[in-house]
Amino acid sequence: MASNAETWLLENGNLKCLSKEMRHGVRTAHNMSSSSLRKKSEIALVSKVPYRFVRDFLANLQEVILGTKLSVLFLAIPFAIAAQCNHFGRPWVFALSLLGLTPLAERVSFLTEQIAMYTGPTVGGLLNATCGNATELIIAILALVQHKVDVVKYSLLGSVLSNLLLVLGTSLFCGGLANVTKEQKFDRKQSDVNSMLLLLGLLCHLLPLMLKYSRNSSDVFALETTVVSLSRVSCILMLIAYLAYLVFQLWTHRQFFEAQEDEDEDGDGIAEEKPVIGFWSGFAWLAGMTGVIALLSEYVVATIEAASDTWGLSVSFISLILLPIVGNAAEHAGAIIFAFKNKLDISLGVALGSASQISMFVVPLTVIVAWIIGINMDLDFNLLETGSLALSIIITAFALQDGTSHYMKGLVLLLCYVVIGACFFVSRSPLNQDPANVVDLGMKSSAHGILRV
Repeated sequence: MASNAETWLLENGNLKCLSKEMRHGVRTAHNMSSSSLRKKSEIALVSKVPYRFVRDFLANLQEVILGTKLSVLFLAIPFAIAAQCNHFGRPWVFALSLLGLTPLAERVSFLTEQIAMYTGPTVGGLLNATCGNATELIIAILALVQHKVDVVKYSLLGSVLSNLLLVLGTSLFCGGLANVTKEQKFDRKQSDVNSMLLLLGLLCHLLPLMLKYSRNSSDVFALETTVVSLSRVSCILMLIAYLAYLVFQLWTHRQFFEAQEDEDEDGDGIAEEKPVIGFWSGFAWLAGMTGVIALLSEYVVATIEAASDTWGLSVSFISLILLPIVGNAAEHAGAIIFAFKNKLDISLGVALGSASQISMFVVPLTVIVAWIIGINMDLDFNLLETGSLALSIIITAFALQDGTSHYMKGLVLLLCYVVIGACFFVSRSPLNQDPANVVDLGMKSSAHGILRV
């Protein structure tokens, strides 16, 4: 009996129109990484259901919900909703929501890959670029709505740092130990492009910070306005650069970003892979998953201060360390698994690709969204945070400059992440939930100094 996906294709005649190149051209590093956590679903029992609609729904449910090794974590979603509705401890709501977000991020990657099998590599690549970091983007926008600008900045900065140091460092370290007798090599072309994008993003973060320190202006409000205006212009340019990067990645130089594929047992080529759910079913599930991510993200943003007070951890540490680690655990685990298999191009594609996407797409888009809803968010992430970002990018660029890898490089990146994490563990920066409050405090401080004189 044909599967639901095969029935859909037969009715619409799209499977035969897709070439082999189109079906496999969408296999990016992110897709390959997430696929390492998937498991085959047995449809023998489902196929015996007499009613077609019920049979198709159960088949999709089995593929989407039970088709991942992280399916047990889906149980955290109803518990998080129940805890919120029954007013249980807010730290419990925070923890359960974080656990529930873990499999959802991997399932979004699975659904975008399924849809891409029908649309071809270009549309699939655009969809993956948009939804690849949906969790971070949704958390950032919901935090903005609640005027928690510092939570936005820390969570996005933490995503970049975790990809550059934790994910890449663990991949290089584990891959080096598993292949200690081999010389691990990777293609530098992709890492060079991502490194340049990260350096461009770093420049856009440094300029507002240096502008503040270079001007000893007594008019705090005017200085803040100048910094915000500079940040908004920089964000527009960053988005233009990201669009150019998508053209570079999906059209002109696609071969730089193609993931390594496993050959079949005979070594004749790539094993055929067919979609397991229908086109419109994929869109429906993707919309549903996005809605659940938005709900859990709202719980996370609303309860982060309560979790901070109960656990004795600063909000900066939770936003910078815990949110990125848990939110992208599935993708990170996949990158490490491929490093064990000596496929560093996939691991680098996941780590550097996610870092570039956060830095050049999610961060500037968040600033633009804040501008639209009337919140003054800038690219000044403060001295300690920007310095940590700068050193992380520089160290990563040095580690990847020769196109080879060993476990010592990974160990150094991991230790850098531990040192940064320890720094923010002992640092307890107060939350400036509304930038207007910061300006008011600065003006009051200046007025108080004038009165003292």
